[in-house]
Amino acid sequence: MTHIIRGRLLSFHRRPESLSDAASYQYEEDGGLLIVDGKIAASGPFETVKAEAPEGIAVTDHRPHLILPGLIDTHLHFPQMQVVGSYAANLLEWLNTYTFVEEQRFADPAHGARIAVSFFDEMIRQGTTTATAYCSVHKASADAYFAEAQRRNMLMLGGKVMMDCHAPEALTDTPQSSYDDTKAVIAEWHGKGRNHVVISPRFALTSSHEQMEMAGALASEFPDLHIQTHLSENRAEIERALELYPEAKDYTDIYARYGLVGNKTLFGHAIHLSERERDLLSETGAVAVHCPTSNLFLGSGLFALKDYERREKPVRVAVATDIGGGTSYSMLKTMDEAYKIQQLCGERLNPLDSFFYMTRGNAEALGLEDRIGTLETGTDADIVVLDARATPAMALKMEAVSTLAEELFLLQTLGDDRAIAETYVAGSPAKSAI
Repeated sequence: MTHIIRGRLLSFHRRPESLSDAASYQYEEDGGLLIVDGKIAASGPFETVKAEAPEGIAVTDHRPHLILPGLIDTHLHFPQMQVVGSYAANLLEWLNTYTFVEEQRFADPAHGARIAVSFFDEMIRQGTTTATAYCSVHKASADAYFAEAQRRNMLMLGGKVMMDCHAPEALTDTPQSSYDDTKAVIAEWHGKGRNHVVISPRFALTSSHEQMEMAGALASEFPDLHIQTHLSENRAEIERALELYPEAKDYTDIYARYGLVGNKTLFGHAIHLSERERDLLSETGAVAVHCPTSNLFLGSGLFALKDYERREKPVRVAVATDIGGGTSYSMLKTMDEAYKIQQLCGERLNPLDSFFYMTRGNAEALGLEDRIGTLETGTDADIVVLDARATPAMALKMEAVSTLAEELFLLQTLGDDRAIAETYVAGSPAKSAI
């Protein structure tokens, strides 16, 4: 499919240093994207792009809307769609009362296939074109996830959870079966379509020493694969982890002892880290994944985003919804809550920062910025179209908006799935096709 998408283009070159840092991004008031075979073949002023295109090419005109790279979510749980909004006092109560119960249903392949359709529909509705998800402990759940991703031609990351202890018996594997099943998922799905398999020990509390060794073996055998797990979400979790692994210096050291800390590692939450742990993340290039709506909902703590960025040894940071501990599938709402957390920390998170994190920032955290997260020529044509007048309240506010930054902040503060005018996957309109 060869066509041009027209509208106001916004794409980041690097993280903005301030609201006035116009050199950090490219903005075209009347821009065009030439799409050829699912990739961006040209990007720039509309008239320039049109002149390079074949005569009579189809043009989809989204003016006056903003066109950005598709949004990226770096941490969420595919089996937890029916867990969202479950009442609980804290993380461990929430896991035991709701999450572990719901995830047992994914032993049934038909249930996993049904939820996969809803999951990917929701991603598209929210403008999210790439996500990194945990499946359940069952291989069938990963099969359902990746099959649906391939059917929709989406660039998705995910993995079968490894979990062999301190959970219901129906929701545990063994060290050997977790290794074997993960290897099977890698063989069947990694690189098939646009799929990326992730090595996924749930967290130290639900993996024995033997299983952690198996996770380390997988990381050694497949060094190009990402690793995802949870780290220091709340203080009770940290205490329990150190009881289970008393030989470790701290929570992060548990993972380091098994070769699971590196520049492909995504640590969900990472709120309560010591200076030693922050140094280790910085030195290894591991990523701390900020999940603001989940942290607030479960009362886990306030993520020190600006401290991580400004320290002498900066820590790489990504942002995510963390469905179903998180309370919204929307990356816009996620960054709205991230802004509020920084306010409580006495810091500022400007809207350019927010939109950088949702796009190029998260792509860089995944090491995939050469493919997604920008509107640069040669990248995959995963694109979102944002309508800042999507609701009456937003349209009224837009009457008083005079700058790009103000429009972005409006989208972040009042926007949700209604503000997603269209989502393109590999150049094809996907939201209007649901």
